[in-house]
Amino acid sequence: MADAVRELGGLQVLVCDPDGPPVATMQDALDLIGAVFLGAEMVAVPASRLDPRFFELGTRFAGEVMQKFVTYRLRLAIVGDISAQMEASSALRALVQESNGRDHVWFVPDLNDLDARLRA
Repeated sequence: MADAVRELGGLQVLVCDPDGPPVATMQDALDLIGAVFLGAEMVAVPASRLDPRFFELGTRFAGEVMQKFVTYRLRLAIVGDISAQMEASSALRALVQESNGRDHVWFVPDLNDLDARLRA
């Protein structure tokens, strides 16, 4: 499956292919932002595509990526099971909890959960 724009919860979402290239640099994140011009308002990135540094908050990579999406007024959903990373980092758990309480960046287990959350 290639990256494709799908409607989830009434919103146009660029759903990224789990087998696509990793998001390991700021340019990779900007490429996703550029792909939104296909007509999406949100990008759903499989957690498996994110470089492991994303989940190590000391690298600041997650913050930089998330800030780029906010700057471009695009919503971001990290889709997949990140329980192992959260178990290893109280800072990551706090980030996920705070992000999920807001509207710009969400961490969700799957696309069905994202769809339900968008419909709520």
